[in-house]
Amino acid sequence: MGTAIKKQFAAKTAGHLLDIGAVHFNADKPFILTSGWASPVYIDCRKVISFLEARRDIIRMACELLSGSCDMRGIDYIAGGETAGIAYAAWISEALGKPMLYVRKKPKGFGRGAQIEGEMKEDARVLLVEDLTTDGASKVAFANALREGGAVVTDVFSVFFYGIYKESTKILEDAGLRLHALASWDDVLEAARPRNLFPAATLKEVEKFLADPAVWSREHGGVYERTKTTA
Repeated sequence: MGTAIKKQFAAKTAGHLLDIGAVHFNADKPFILTSGWASPVYIDCRKVISFLEARRDIIRMACELLSGSCDMRGIDYIAGGETAGIAYAAWISEALGKPMLYVRKKPKGFGRGAQIEGEMKEDARVLLVEDLTTDGASKVAFANALREGGAVVTDVFSVFFYGIYKESTKILEDAGLRLHALASWDDVLEAARPRNLFPAATLKEVEKFLADPAVWSREHGGVYERTKTTA
């Protein structure tokens, strides 16, 4: 897929996320992420489920991006990661006519003790789907669970990629995974500026965070070393 189309998709996705209020900027009261990092930005891709027009357009772009970026004809199943990835996997599964699975963060502690839900053939090629990717560590965990169940996993899709943590690309590459994402924080920031949705001072702080999240986190009371699995 060409760069121009990818940029168009990124801008449209960022616009949808801003339109539905999924993007939160707050430099005065930083968000503390599950990893302990302080951040002036937070994105809620789960909110898309409630907005039909935005959801349909995002799924359309996701399917076009995937069809142009990887061998979807060779993909046997679409697998959603628990929990936010399940809905996106269902929509993409339906749109592309591929059967669906979902993978748990850990095996159930009862019954069959399954971690992969659905019926999967041995050596099946599986596309992993999630709502967002930060450093990529949880994507590796999901992919490894699918692989342990007999799947071949080489590609991951997420609607949103933070795109600010230097180690994220290496984490995914070392795990043999290629990430396909519609938009990043840079795309959201670019879309937000002309809309005047946020004060200039807030956008300036967001730019500082995106340039060096570790320093920004440390200066605002958060941790500044990535020691926990995030997303």
